[in-house]
Amino acid sequence: MLDFERKTELFVEKHVLFKKDDFIIVAVSGGPDSMAMLDFLVKRQDQYGVTLVVAHVDHMLRGEESLRDLEYVKNYCASTGLIFKAESIDIKSKMKKDKTGLQETARVYRYQFLEQVMEEFQANKLVVGQHGDDQIETILMRLTRGSREISRAGIQVKRKFGNGELIRPLLGVSKSEIEEYCKVKALHPRRDESNDKPTYTRNRFRLDILPFLKEENSRVHEQFQRFSEEITEDEKYLRFLAKEQMEKMCQEFDGVEIRLNISLFKQVPLPLQRRGIHLILNYLYQQYAPDLSALHIDLIQQLIKSKKPSGRIDLPNGLKVIRSYEQCNFTFTELEQASGFYYVLEEDNDLLLPNQLTIRMEKNTDNNLKDQDNVLIFDPNTIQFPIIVRTRRPGDRMKIKGMNGSKKVKNIFMEMKIPLQDRRNWPIITDNSGQILWIPGLKKSCYNTSPNKEHIYYSIHYSK
Repeated sequence: MLDFERKTELFVEKHVLFKKDDFIIVAVSGGPDSMAMLDFLVKRQDQYGVTLVVAHVDHMLRGEESLRDLEYVKNYCASTGLIFKAESIDIKSKMKKDKTGLQETARVYRYQFLEQVMEEFQANKLVVGQHGDDQIETILMRLTRGSREISRAGIQVKRKFGNGELIRPLLGVSKSEIEEYCKVKALHPRRDESNDKPTYTRNRFRLDILPFLKEENSRVHEQFQRFSEEITEDEKYLRFLAKEQMEKMCQEFDGVEIRLNISLFKQVPLPLQRRGIHLILNYLYQQYAPDLSALHIDLIQQLIKSKKPSGRIDLPNGLKVIRSYEQCNFTFTELEQASGFYYVLEEDNDLLLPNQLTIRMEKNTDNNLKDQDNVLIFDPNTIQFPIIVRTRRPGDRMKIKGMNGSKKVKNIFMEMKIPLQDRRNWPIITDNSGQILWIPGLKKSCYNTSPNKEHIYYSIHYSK
């Protein structure tokens, strides 16, 4: 038995990649990696008790060579009695339309097709041919770029895909072991010459760095795979701890916004803070985070730790991180300037405000009412009716109870650390002359008094 076969069998067994009655879509390009994988599975189809269907994507990037790749895979499937599904996609046209790079565009449309094939056959697994050398390249590229946490682990052995799972059974073998298998089994796979050109970053890592590592340790791919699996296990546990903590300090709104309590966030250990930020981003990006680097995470942490009470960071795809005092909003919704409101408060009528709280004014003749935070008591002879409930205006000032002179409403909001988005709809209660009587929940003016049984007085109540 060749090393390729022995190691792949052990890898499949260790990670429980196949189960009896699995329906598997095998992604095959026609190159050495995917052909060795396909041939390995075909010869063990009965052993594993699985059903195979082959899927091939022609990216239409190499003219006649691309068509020959398709014909090669098709002929192999015909000789082995496998169902063959293929599609030709004009990737260059898609690049122009989507304004994306070659590799990204090819990957997106390739996986779209593979998911469609999975749905067509109700398959539960997709198998791809990434191998141990690919793992080395991926981990080194991500570390060089500044990736953190789970991204450092490189290529995952398996992950969710469509309605099933994507698995990679060749991560335990090297490129040379794959080439040996193809030679011994006389597969004569197709070759893509672009893989040998230093045009792409991955090719430069493959051509310049891998040979050096292989000279130092011919089994270096096994060390990188062990590193990947250990990091993955550690990250899963740390993410579990981070999720427990984040549930205590986050509020979610309609899947497009998460509000983070900064005071609580600062109390958890730094490793859980970083992973908590990742959890928020992954949730809002719906498991697909764009190309975020360590720099983005550092900027978010700096914003949260900053001594400045407010700040903002704009992330890819329109996600905004907005801090206001002890609250940090992660949102796709642009904060709009409130149009404001203006109501006349009628006696004994409940006024429902946009914040879903209620204001009610009552006439009183007894002195049983106590001075409470949610109640303003005033003498009708000291103000001008009607009473107005409105949003704040530029230059608003208020005569604070127990203080000489007046104070800007803007400064009151700042001192009380009211988030910017809340200030826009915070009710201000004035009389008809414009004198501010009360900012409910924050400050009472000098017009607030005590009940006097000898005179009629009014009370305004602010409550749920």
